[in-house]
Amino acid sequence: MKRVAVILSGSGVFDGTEIHEAVISLLAIRENGAQYECFAPDMTQLHVINHLTGEVADGESRSVLVESARIARGSVKPVTACKVEDFDALILPGGFGAAKNLCTFAIDGPECKINEDVLAVCKAFANAKKPAGYACIAPVLAAAVYGSGHKVTIGNDKDTAGGVEELGGSHVDCPVTEIIVDANAKLVTTPAYMLASDILEAKAGIDKMVATVLAMA
Repeated sequence: MKRVAVILSGSGVFDGTEIHEAVISLLAIRENGAQYECFAPDMTQLHVINHLTGEVADGESRSVLVESARIARGSVKPVTACKVEDFDALILPGGFGAAKNLCTFAIDGPECKINEDVLAVCKAFANAKKPAGYACIAPVLAAAVYGSGHKVTIGNDKDTAGGVEELGGSHVDCPVTEIIVDANAKLVTTPAYMLASDILEAKAGIDKMVATVLAMA
């Protein structure tokens, strides 16, 4: 049975992992006959957002690893424990946590820094030629990991697409229900909630991403 490593970035669209994207990804992995294991960096998240008001919750501090455990039903390990030889593929759901906790793209744009432990894992999969899927805003990480003009998508937002290009990726506009495949890199990306106005739209693209990644494994 194929095994997939999934990297989370907290819990909640505005400061962590986009929960719908994560759950759809995990479900798709199982529906395609594979198993998954969740990982997250053991660090303090950039900030805490009150998801009811959208405002920063002053004085609050949360752990990316602990918050990710909410999605993983407690079964999550530090990303440093993710060994490429144990898995056939890699999946990164989106959410602002991918651009705030896994890297600093939300703050620094194309001058962003990537969490060293996350970068090491992502590069390990890329170097091993093992397939990977990045959803929503997470493809900014893929642009930095793969670089050299490899094709990725975040949908069609011009500013974000420009940042992807500056990071080295070759951005391709893509409808929400579709995917962009860079066959040489075994890299699959989809816009998800960068464009989705409904959970079914997000699901359509993520399902295709996961199925394509697993077919490459």
